[in-house]
Amino acid sequence: MTRFSSDKLPTCPFVVTQKVLSGKWAILILHALEQGPKRFNALHRELSGITQATLTKQLRQLEEDGIILRKAYPQIPPKVEYQLTEIGTEFRLVLEQLGTWGGKYIQFLKNQD
Repeated sequence: MTRFSSDKLPTCPFVVTQKVLSGKWAILILHALEQGPKRFNALHRELSGITQATLTKQLRQLEEDGIILRKAYPQIPPKVEYQLTEIGTEFRLVLEQLGTWGGKYIQFLKNQD
């Protein structure tokens, strides 16, 4: 299911976290999905600057890691939504802390001038 095989599972939680979030857009994708399920085009519009190919690659990787769920509806035209899994939802607290720290760091940088 994930890129981590049970016989080669890292023992350090920081290593695992770094691997899961290694994509440039991973944190921003998770942040975008915090508010609930979104379709591909909605994510693409929200994440200005990301190419469709990169978004597809990052979504597949996060899905493979079990962080997001891809739900395809059997209809025409096709409808696909992405949402956080249970373990992905648990990352919300981390995202909140990252946002808080990021805001403080912006203030720090402004005070350097």
